[in-house]
Amino acid sequence: MSILPPSPTPSLETPLLRFLKETHARFGPLDEGEVASYIPELGKADPDHFGIAVATTDGHVYETGDTGVPFTIQSISKAIVYALALDTLGAEHVEATIGVEPSGEAFNSIRLRADNKPFNAMVNAGAIACCGLISEATGEAAFEMIRAALGAFAGRTLDVDDAVFQSERATGDRNRAIAYLLRTYGGVRGDVDLILDTYFRQCSILVTARDLAVMGATFANHGVNPVTGQVVASNYAVARTLAVMSSSGMYDFAGEWIYRVGLPAKSGVGGGIVAALPSQLGLGIFSPRLDAHGNSVRGIRTCAAMSESFDLHMLSRRGDVRTAVVADYDFRTVPPRPGRQTKAQEILAARSGAIRVLELSGQLSFATMDYVTRRLTDPAGVPEFLILNLHRVSTITDAGLSLFIGLIRNQLPAGTTAVIAGVEGSSPVAPQLKALRDQGVRVRIFPTYDAAVEWAEDQIVYRHGGFSQVGVEADLAGQSLLAGLSLQEISDLSRLGTRVTFDQGARIISASEPPAKVFFLLRGMVSARAANDVRLATLIPGMAFGELALIEEARAADVFAETEVVCLELGVEAFRTFEEANTRAASRIIRNLAVLLAARIRMATARIEMLTG
Repeated sequence: MSILPPSPTPSLETPLLRFLKETHARFGPLDEGEVASYIPELGKADPDHFGIAVATTDGHVYETGDTGVPFTIQSISKAIVYALALDTLGAEHVEATIGVEPSGEAFNSIRLRADNKPFNAMVNAGAIACCGLISEATGEAAFEMIRAALGAFAGRTLDVDDAVFQSERATGDRNRAIAYLLRTYGGVRGDVDLILDTYFRQCSILVTARDLAVMGATFANHGVNPVTGQVVASNYAVARTLAVMSSSGMYDFAGEWIYRVGLPAKSGVGGGIVAALPSQLGLGIFSPRLDAHGNSVRGIRTCAAMSESFDLHMLSRRGDVRTAVVADYDFRTVPPRPGRQTKAQEILAARSGAIRVLELSGQLSFATMDYVTRRLTDPAGVPEFLILNLHRVSTITDAGLSLFIGLIRNQLPAGTTAVIAGVEGSSPVAPQLKALRDQGVRVRIFPTYDAAVEWAEDQIVYRHGGFSQVGVEADLAGQSLLAGLSLQEISDLSRLGTRVTFDQGARIISASEPPAKVFFLLRGMVSARAANDVRLATLIPGMAFGELALIEEARAADVFAETEVVCLELGVEAFRTFEEANTRAASRIIRNLAVLLAARIRMATARIEMLTG
């Protein structure tokens, strides 16, 4: 008897997917509009095809209906080719040739501005001029460059419908008239037929509704394809293209569109619409029935329904800049990390206001970062160390980054060190922060909050004589874990341990090995690191590590020697021997460990309370 594999568990339907399916069912029966027929091959499209796709900026694609049916991209290609021209030829060159104003006329109007430039790149005159600029610069390679750009936006290689290309070429007299008019005034140079062949092929590239959604999400993601992760356009080109799409992307319906729907978009007579909501999503729709403006009837209805239902109008944004600061505290409310020697703890307790922490979150934009800087205008409120924790920050805009760098470079008092936590080497903030540090600006960068706090605390302890240098050997009597033990008890414990030396870089503890030893650090410096090699903590003479071996059977981190290290190594079995002979002292050690753990819990709890309000 054969055993069938278990059926895969179906995914739960998200609210957005349900909405898309309901919208598809709602507008599917509409039979308004006509399939484009002025290009004969387009007239062969099935008027009942209808597909809706949404792609998010984190790369997820929702689909319903005929999202895999190929159709020719037509005028939607204009947006991507315009972005390509801006990046390839330079904004100054392109903007000197093609305007950015709405024409107020049909997309194929044979009319130029008073200065004989095309109105914008979304009408045929501007798109042909754009194609001409690329052809002039790259010659015979122009079309393949255009096709590659469209494919990069879609995340796959795209083919050409040769039948549509031939049909467009055979019936493209109006576009020829536009092209010759442009050449008369220097808007295009070279062989008009070759430029038009490139343009007709560009419009004949095959895409699907899913492709359009990914293209829209690439625009929304500032030029990074969220599915492939490839950077396909600059932020400058994307922002300017979206601006022209907003004013001119929907032909002579553009004003009504931006008023009611409010999304940068571009339509094509093949029945497609692409729309983008910056930083959120891309929308792709295919339905060949067109209205009098040349826009997809079902596509217009779908976009309007989405915008209204989810308040997607780009000018209907809401936000509270105050949410950028999750918590703002010093160590009068959140206690310092436990485990230090008594003198160091006293120094930190006496200077609990010397470190201030701002926990930031969300997007640091122009407005939110301005709010952060206004929190720091009172010199009395900016101490020796200002920790800015970016761990919860999702993105930093160019404007936000400019204000962030300005805060560190120019605003903070001369005696304040900016300590930036939550910054990995791959972070877009890291290069600028490192450049500031190289220029002598007082700034330090750490991948974790704990490492940043620990470094700032160490600086305070150093400055006030808590310890002179890691080369000085610590006395066991100063160990927090051994507090309350008599000198004789400490001596008895010491005799059961072994004095060991580790070279710099040696792994002292491996998280993969069962805990069997406690280490009392006498000289040198060690670090505890997570599996991804992020430093979790640094320990100096007078501190213990591996102490959880006394109560636990698992380790959480590796420990490495940062310098040559000398430790007293005490095996768990040796501690049990000590416990049998010194019950009171052993109990005191376990109680000290409990106190240290409780202090860590109090520290964590206090911070959580600050973060959650």
